[in-house]
Amino acid sequence: MLENLLGDLELRPGMRVLDLGSGKGATSVFLAREFGVRVVAADWWVDPEEAAAVFAEAGVGGQVEAVRAEAHTLPFEEASFDAIVSIDAFEYFGTADSYLPYLVRFLRPGGQLGMATPGMTREVRDIGAIPPHIKKVVGWEAIAWHTALWWRFQWEITDLVTVTSARLQEDGWYDWLLWARACAELSPDGPGPHQPVIDMLTEDGGEFLSFALVTARKL
Repeated sequence: MLENLLGDLELRPGMRVLDLGSGKGATSVFLAREFGVRVVAADWWVDPEEAAAVFAEAGVGGQVEAVRAEAHTLPFEEASFDAIVSIDAFEYFGTADSYLPYLVRFLRPGGQLGMATPGMTREVRDIGAIPPHIKKVVGWEAIAWHTALWWRFQWEITDLVTVTSARLQEDGWYDWLLWARACAELSPDGPGPHQPVIDMLTEDGGEFLSFALVTARKL
């Protein structure tokens, strides 16, 4: 998702980038290695020391700083980042009408924002219900899986950013399926925990599920 998203962003060596919802740090390592940017890896659930060990082992410890941060109370100075990226996390904290206005405070003028998140080909509201094969696995969580057009409107209506791209990742559902199958094959606990997701994606076949990729620049 990150590699696909970055085709719509313009990152240069030395930029300061916030990786919001960075998890154990794979996305932060990719950003540092591939683009030479300085990364602040912010996550609420992963211990910064655990993430820092990942960065050191990957050889990017001098470029990536691990920080524990909750997405609604970010401990950073305003206008302190050239770019903010968020991969497979924005659906948990970014759907509220007030969130984008809060988040862009941390971008410098002209700064870039990009996120990739589970998305739908049609809004749940328009379908009238969460499709049963999706609801069985993720329940109400799918309410936050919006279309790319929903995200475009949500961001543009603020007049705080110019949306530079808003799209569904081509064959995103299939990439997701391949990943779930790989996790099942390599999991020390066996395929069981991953089978519901595999079944959901197989039944869906791209009818409803994908990833929404959205980028913008702060005005």
